Amino acid sequence: MPGAYKTEAVVLRSIRYGEADRVLHLYSATRGRVGAIAKGSRRPRSRFGGRLEPFFRLDLVLHEGRGELATVTAAHTVAAHPSLRSSGPALMAAARGCDAVLRLLDSAEANTPAYNLLCRYLALLDGEESARGDGAGDGAAGLSMALAFRLKLALAAGFSPELASCARCGESDGLVGFSGAAGGVVCAACEGGAFELAPEAHRFMVEALGHPLASAPSASERALRQAERAVSETLEHHAHVRLRAAA
Repeated sequence: MPGAYKTEAVVLRSIRYGEADRVLHLYSATRGRVGAIAKGSRRPRSRFGGRLEPFFRLDLVLHEGRGELATVTAAHTVAAHPSLRSSGPALMAAARGCDAVLRLLDSAEANTPAYNLLCRYLALLDGEESARGDGAGDGAAGLSMALAFRLKLALAAGFSPELASCARCGESDGLVGFSGAAGGVVCAACEGGAFELAPEAHRFMVEALGHPLASAPSASERALRQAERAVSETLEHHAHVRLRAAA
């Protein structure tokens, strides 16, 4: 029903609109994906200040009318992530992470695991649990963390690849390849059309899903690129979504 409601949300994208407005792509804690317009937000004395930029985590009051876009009537900062914005690698990693959420999660229904994952990723990129106090300092902006985020995001969206047994026949031994079409690892007897997945890449994917995001495992460049290809092909075949390169 039309009316005002409150929600916490992360700004995924902010687009200039008209002479003084902004159109926002938000991912919210209680409504999933939300499109909104912040009228007058680009005026010098706007009550919103600079807090409607990407990666801000906000407490919002939105008014839902008859149009496709809700109207932002109030916004208060929960987390601004200033350290993230001062690090080039962390800034790019955050942009790719928000873009992945924007492409993969288009439902207007709440997805608490996905929302919490996004907030956690941005916090790590901002320097939480980082000895240097910057998201790039301890590898948070690196490829392994980006892929761990994507694997967990795919799980939250319902498109996690099969990693325990052959996605075609169910065999648990001799897993040598990965098939995006099949949606997971495949054995030697079913590897037609699959690409090679090294044991290190397979192990990385299993551990990345099983460990907290802050404890993303490390792996060689070759293994990480194989894991990236596995995630990308799974989402292309089953979610019909093509993501940007992870790093």
